[in-house]
Formats: sequence, structure tokens, C-alpha cells
Amino acid sequence: MTYGGRGSPGLFGRVSWEEARRVADILRKETIGGALLLGGAVVAMAWANSPWADGYEAVRTAHFGPAVLHLRLDLKTWAADGLLAIFFFVAGLELKREFVAGELRHLRRADPKPALAWPSISSTGSGPSRRGWPCPSSRSCRRGCVSMASTGS
Repeated sequence: MTYGGRGSPGLFGRVSWEEARRVADILRKETIGGALLLGGAVVAMAWANSPWADGYEAVRTAHFGPAVLHLRLDLKTWAADGLLAIFFFVAGLELKREFVAGELRHLRRADPKPALAWPSISSTGSGPSRRGWPCPSSRSCRRGCVSMASTGS
């Protein structure tokens, strides 16, 4: 870390360009994102099950956001809805990239079996089982992406 010019290093002082670039390169790796996500989940679970669980609940139910836009929500809702929307936005961008420049660019290379799984499974069921199958599959997709990213697969 470089010094702030007063003879003492600043905690959030300016850093050299090389150091900033090195930290940015490290954070761009998918394994670091997965590790941070898993670490955050472990910390949250430990905090929620500790003697300080009341503090965790207070943070989780704290409201913030612009009330004018009807977005004054608690942290639980921001995490559930907002982050999920960002995840699917990024997943959509990745899918578009695959259609434009990736493996799905040529339809002969695309494997249609996963896309045909849901219609074949849902056509045999009735009632709620017909409507509920995509929800667990999207959660499984999200968990699979995190596991693959954290293991570098």
C-alpha cells in the first residue's frame, strides 16, 4: 500500500495502479466470487445462530430505499428479489453471448435434450406439480453455477 503523503499509511488511502489492477484481476476470477459468496453464507449462518441473533434480525429487517418509487424494502426483500433479478440479468447476458458468439451460434451443436426435459416431465403431471417444476430447477441452476464457479470448473 502506498502512503498518503503524511508519513503514515492510510487504511483507505490511494494505492498504486499496479496494486489496484492486481486486486481487480483477482476479484474478476469466478472462484473468488464463489468463495466470497460461500464465506458470506457461513458468516450469516453463524451470526443468525449465535447469541447476537437479535442483531442479525435487526439488520435483516432494516428498511431502506426510495419510498417515492415504492422501493422502501427490508434487506431480506432486497436480497431475495433484487439480487435474483441481477443474477438472471447476468445469466441472460451470458445466454445472449452464447447465441451470438458461443456454442449456441450453430444450431447443429446445440443439445436440445435439456430444453425438452421440462415439457416431457410437466405433460405427465397434473395440478401444482405441473406449475412448480421450473422453480426448483432455477434454484438448482443458480446453485450449480456457484459450485462450478467456486471450484473453477
